[in-house]
Amino acid sequence: MKKTVVFVELIISLFSLQAQERKLVWADEFDGNKLNLTDWSIIEGDGCPQLCGWGNSKLQIYTNKNHRLENGMLYIKAVKEGDHYTSTRINTKGKKTFQYGRFEVRAKLAIGKGVWPAFWLLGTNIDQVGWPLAGEIDVIEYVGRSPQEIFTSLHTKAGHGDYASTKTTRIEDIEEGFHTYAADWTKDQITFYVDGKKVYSFAPEDKSQEVWPFNQPFYLLLNLAVGGDFGGKEVDHSVFPQEFVIDYIRVYQ
Repeated sequence: MKKTVVFVELIISLFSLQAQERKLVWADEFDGNKLNLTDWSIIEGDGCPQLCGWGNSKLQIYTNKNHRLENGMLYIKAVKEGDHYTSTRINTKGKKTFQYGRFEVRAKLAIGKGVWPAFWLLGTNIDQVGWPLAGEIDVIEYVGRSPQEIFTSLHTKAGHGDYASTKTTRIEDIEEGFHTYAADWTKDQITFYVDGKKVYSFAPEDKSQEVWPFNQPFYLLLNLAVGGDFGGKEVDHSVFPQEFVIDYIRVYQ
């Protein structure tokens, strides 16, 4: 067992070394006692009236109270409050945007049927062209209805929702402790990693806007959702509160 742990740590170290060979251009280590609002915005509400349920029937209402910084970590908490749920969603829209690079998060997942933690990116032209033409990069999604599995996906006009370019990866200990998730995005392809191991790569020959909207800046998002079309209609109320714990986010170019 000890040899296995050492081997995994070596892989992660090599992966981090490769990332650092580029250049660390931005990071949030979540030190201090409050979120850095120079880089992040806190999104509130249920998406209504424009996008009720945030477009896919999610149950949570986002607030500015369901997160905290503690011991160098960001904690996003989903709570059942009466007949509804509250949680937190943050993004860097209009503040920090990136085109190409390696996007890495170290996090401990919220677990239980109905939870849906995610780290993802959206194209900055989403207000002009809408989703999915703007493009979406899902570095990590986990849904409690599918234990021991994580999802890495790309949504485009040509393939989105149930028809997205996606990979389901089974990892037996994914609910235990912290893991590192990353997407390496170049002008030609996007490759996903979990704990330094490649799990999926997308490199279409067709680079039209409908197939490859990934030739423009994107912004970052972090959230913990509840229920929804992907998260699952069945929610185990007994598992709440649940926390999505983020150690850091780093961007290399």
